Amino acid sequence: MARKKKYIEEEVIEKAMALFWQTGYETTSMQMLEKEMGINKFSIYSSFGSKNGVFLECIKCYKKKLNQIILPLKNATNGIEGLKQYFYDFIEFSRDTRTGKGCLITNTANELSEDANPKIKAELSKFTGEIKEHFANALRQNTTDDALTIEKQADYFIISMFGLASASRVFQKNQLDNYIENIFKNV
Repeated sequence: MARKKKYIEEEVIEKAMALFWQTGYETTSMQMLEKEMGINKFSIYSSFGSKNGVFLECIKCYKKKLNQIILPLKNATNGIEGLKQYFYDFIEFSRDTRTGKGCLITNTANELSEDANPKIKAELSKFTGEIKEHFANALRQNTTDDALTIEKQADYFIISMFGLASASRVFQKNQLDNYIENIFKNV
């Protein structure tokens, strides 16, 4: 007879996500996950398979949280202004967390080595690709630029977003606001 889980997966994943976000993917150990999640290794392996499995679930959880600022971007009808608002909304989002500043995806991408787990790398790439596509959709709203120009601009904005996410861990809000204004100055 199978044992009944004495924990709620969503709650333990929230705790794991906060730990990964705060300490980084590479630094987070199974012992740290056990302690933070409040469950033992057997339960972690049984429910999620591995540390990688826990992290992949954390990415799903992070996407749900980030939807609070992605949805307004997706629904915006004001093109570049909606995109700019996303950058400002991100600053608020990154400061509202108990885990600190920055972006879980950016923080992880910055620390991964070349020999990191391919599934983790693929998920990070997929995530940034999705955000880039939202940026491209916003750019298409009020421009007569061709597809190649929009692609290049979307690349510029996703790389700028990585910079903003990293900078948000160190700089003050007024400095970040200046950075955003400069990103959009010549667009």
